Amino acid sequence: MGLPQLIQSRPQFGYLGALLVYLVAIVTYIGYNAFNQLLVGQTLHELIGVSETGSAMVFSLLAIFMAIVGYNSFHKIQRGLAFVMVAMMLALTIGLVVFMDVPGGQLALSDFNLNAFLAQFFVAAAYQLSWAIYVSDYSRYLPADVSVRASFWWTYLGAMIGGVWMMLIGAAAAALSPGQNLAAGLIMVGDMVFSGFGKTLVVISVLILITSAAQNFYGASITLLSIIDTIKTQTSTLLKRILAMVVVGSSAMLLAYVADENFVKEFGDFLAVLLYLFTPWTAINLVDFYAVRHGKYSISEIFNPNGIYGRWNWRGIGSYIVGFAVMLPFSNTGLYTGYFAEQLGGADISMPIGLAVSALVYLWLCRSQNIQSELTQVRALDINLKNGTAH
Repeated sequence: MGLPQLIQSRPQFGYLGALLVYLVAIVTYIGYNAFNQLLVGQTLHELIGVSETGSAMVFSLLAIFMAIVGYNSFHKIQRGLAFVMVAMMLALTIGLVVFMDVPGGQLALSDFNLNAFLAQFFVAAAYQLSWAIYVSDYSRYLPADVSVRASFWWTYLGAMIGGVWMMLIGAAAAALSPGQNLAAGLIMVGDMVFSGFGKTLVVISVLILITSAAQNFYGASITLLSIIDTIKTQTSTLLKRILAMVVVGSSAMLLAYVADENFVKEFGDFLAVLLYLFTPWTAINLVDFYAVRHGKYSISEIFNPNGIYGRWNWRGIGSYIVGFAVMLPFSNTGLYTGYFAEQLGGADISMPIGLAVSALVYLWLCRSQNIQSELTQVRALDINLKNGTAH
């Protein structure tokens, strides 16, 4: 479609209703960058003994500057660093498998705890779901002749393999370096492969985190501008883009500054909240694309506040509310434990329930919508786009 992922939510939620998704996305961008700042501050303190707070702030300023310079800048750097990081992670993985002995107790099933397993499983799922806001940053620039199936599978495999691989390495590193913080643990495990490898690994990781933070600031700023433009049409200017970048950057820096020593645990709770917020949206977005409208949307009408998708789409909003509400009794975070989660001994199974309920409710509500009539209008509505005369 050639559109940012969040704007594609307007057909399901309405022109104004999609603001709900925008707000969730901004929280995600800022939350991740606050964690990235603390992680980099911790890492640089371990490496060269500098102040954690000061280095975190410098990290953020560099990321903000890179985001202001432009989208292409951090993607070019990411592409180059990706090859370096993959090679280093392969070396670390081989070292973990061949040269290191994981404590036997780590692999014993006798102490298996279902609740702990489910907690980690759904944190991992939350991480993957929260990546949904980045998906079209890559897929929207593909040539028109690339199939939906190909773009789906390559996107999925990249996110899944990269995420699962890094999580497995992280789990192994934690098992081999008990009592260490994230940075010290990675340095210790890397140096087990060969001397100095751990520090080299974290230096490259910091460079990659700068580009990732730049991408988050960029995404958060255009999301903020999209919110403002949705409420009242704006003319895009460089000054507005810079101001938006400063607002989101300052928010992340403030959050990182006031965070306490328990931030890693709190970040886990943050991911859990994201899981609850993203689950209904993901279900609705996918069902609409694959089962309701089959990927056929009017690009021009998505940007029309009085168009065929309306300002508020009660079907999408209603399905979201129902799906979110159904998840609550099955949820378990540091903030709240639902009734059924308590009955299950603390196990959180809210995600699959929320996905299923949101998807089924939305599909059922769309039965009363004349989708065929809408789809017949799409080609005519976007005829100017094909002719290059749309405004």
